[in-house]
Amino acid sequence: MSISHAGGASTVIDSILFRDAFGTQGMRGLFSDLALIQRYIDVEVGLANAQARMGVIPADAARVIERESRIDRIDLDHMRHETDIVGYPILPLVHQLVQMCGEAGRYVHWGATTQDIMDTAVALQVRDALDSVEADIRDLRAILAALAKKHRSTPMAGRTHLQQALPVTFGYKVAIWLAMFDRHQQRLAQLRPRVAVVQFAGAAGTLASLGDKGLEVQQALAQELGLGVPATTWHVARDGFAEAVNLLALITGSLGKIALDIMIMASTEFAEVYEPFVKGRGASSTMPQKRNPISSELMLAAAKAVRQHAGLMVDAMVQDFERATGPWHAEWIAIPESFVLTAGALHQAKFALAGLIVDEARMAHNLGISKGLIVAEAVMMGMAPHIGRQQAHDVVYDACRTVNEHGGTLADALAALPEVTRHFDRAAIDRMTDPANYLGLAPQMVDRALALSADFGA
Repeated sequence: MSISHAGGASTVIDSILFRDAFGTQGMRGLFSDLALIQRYIDVEVGLANAQARMGVIPADAARVIERESRIDRIDLDHMRHETDIVGYPILPLVHQLVQMCGEAGRYVHWGATTQDIMDTAVALQVRDALDSVEADIRDLRAILAALAKKHRSTPMAGRTHLQQALPVTFGYKVAIWLAMFDRHQQRLAQLRPRVAVVQFAGAAGTLASLGDKGLEVQQALAQELGLGVPATTWHVARDGFAEAVNLLALITGSLGKIALDIMIMASTEFAEVYEPFVKGRGASSTMPQKRNPISSELMLAAAKAVRQHAGLMVDAMVQDFERATGPWHAEWIAIPESFVLTAGALHQAKFALAGLIVDEARMAHNLGISKGLIVAEAVMMGMAPHIGRQQAHDVVYDACRTVNEHGGTLADALAALPEVTRHFDRAAIDRMTDPANYLGLAPQMVDRALALSADFGA
């Protein structure tokens, strides 16, 4: 069967094959064409009702506009054709709404400009999309909190520069992930009043067409739509939307960090964690043994893509005078794609982390592969009160060289040195060289992170 070149989607956002890997049905729905057009209509209806309340247009006209302005009556093909000509979708929409509303149609879009309607519609989309993102973050925080609690004291090798450094616990690692998303939820709450605001200001942003009623109508429209009132017109002040997408970049950036940790830890040589087993998931077409970390790979890809859009949104803040010539259009690309990709990444994270398989035995094995060298610092600090810090450093350094050059364990090398056995018996040496006895305050840090997260609210 052949597939028409004109059929189907051309990006992963709406692809038949990839859309549920890179997004979610719910978020795609919020930013779909029909949802956006409905938001345009919601704003036009809300504007009519607000103006009727303020005595700007007749109340009967507003009632007709609200009753007759229905998306199922829109000729979408004609609207698309006219949008191609005009360059914006609002005038084509208004033409059809005017016809629907008969005599009352003369009051549709009264005193508004195209960008007023489009910006307010997107503010409504972003408001609802942030609700979805926040719900996902709450779910993810609960998953991470449970994982951190379960593995509060599970020892593993801490790594710096991809080298074993000092022992930590897996719960400590997860608590760091949890704290990131606590902060993201705080950022999201702080962002809302800056981005969920109405845009109604007229052609050059001064509301001149409504005389002395402009600010009253703006306030009434905000109330109709459940949005805030901005301090000034924001036709060319795009920091709110830019902040929203940059928050998504932070969220997906954190997901990318988690994904990278999981992917490395799931490698054959580490084998410490695995994504949940689903028959066939992560399979290779040629290597039956493969179990690729698919969710983590998708999270990392989303992080890279949203980061690019975050940069685009910052670039689009540079706008000329009172109405911009082109940067505004870049937002039409960046905002929907960023939210869909973020929703997809959060979905993958919830799946991967809720069912994460943790191999505690393998973590313990990897912690022991250095034959005790990973706790050389612990031995040095344990010996220092008896022989001085610098001499302890030199003794342990020599013992480490013995292990590296001749094999054996750090405990064996230390037990062969009179400077050590003069102060420590073999049992004390074994205790000093056991990585599980040198976790620092990692478990207590898990407790603190969990308590702070719980206080903040799940």
